[in-house]
Amino acid sequence: MELRVLQYFLAVTREQSISGAAESLYLSQPTLSRQLKELEEELGKQLFIRGSRRVTLTEEGMILRKRAEEIMELVKKAEDEITQSDEIIAGDITVGTGETDGLRFLTRAAHSLQKEHPLIHLNIISGDKATVMEDLDRGLIDFGIIFGDVDTSKYEYIQIPHKDIWGVMMRRDSPLAEKQEITAGDLIDKPLIISRQAFRNSDFQEFFPCGQEKLNIVATYNLLFNGSIMVDEGVGYAICFDKIINVSGDSNLCFRPLSPKMEASMSIVWKKYQVLSKVTERFLNKLREYV
Repeated sequence: MELRVLQYFLAVTREQSISGAAESLYLSQPTLSRQLKELEEELGKQLFIRGSRRVTLTEEGMILRKRAEEIMELVKKAEDEITQSDEIIAGDITVGTGETDGLRFLTRAAHSLQKEHPLIHLNIISGDKATVMEDLDRGLIDFGIIFGDVDTSKYEYIQIPHKDIWGVMMRRDSPLAEKQEITAGDLIDKPLIISRQAFRNSDFQEFFPCGQEKLNIVATYNLLFNGSIMVDEGVGYAICFDKIINVSGDSNLCFRPLSPKMEASMSIVWKKYQVLSKVTERFLNKLREYV
């Protein structure tokens, strides 16, 4: 499978038309059609459903599109790193992270580095821990910010001097809003909105010794902004970190910490034994200075 053919394939998925893709690629339509047919024969799978006006992807075609996009992104990243000038420090730093106020620490370090090297660009990709670690393992991001323990057999890490506080976000007119702290007993019969990975956290399991099956979990979220909308619409109480959603001023929402207090430590991690680019090496040095 050649990179050139993958570029052709992605062009067709983008244009949703073989004729349109052929025009954008400056190829004849028969040439492009032949290349795509040979790709399908090589893989032994049909990738497109060809209609009268447009083409759509089969399930196998959608899988290939995702992988092809990742491959082309890695190729571009490799080209950028190799062609960097010895004199000029320039390039991208890509960090995957969940929603956390601790990101301020990282952005301060990156901003300081950008003042020294203006051609460095910081890219933040949001996702939960599973998504971040998957992207890190595939080489799609340089660093990941995770909470809790780090698998030191696979990753290097720097612990960030910040801890997020767990609590409950609720409407200001909710009965529990009158309390200053929220206990597990307060929540046992309430409709809860939780992170989809919450119960993989051992501290979370200890806080609710009754177990997940005894709780009234009515919804889950991946990004808390979506969870906050559900809270505002009266769906339930969101268990989340503090300082991610603005609950000050005229906000209809409020935040109350859990009791006993539950905190989450965080680290920035990268793959062990990976070769660092000039940009990522400078960034790590700057982080160490800030720590």
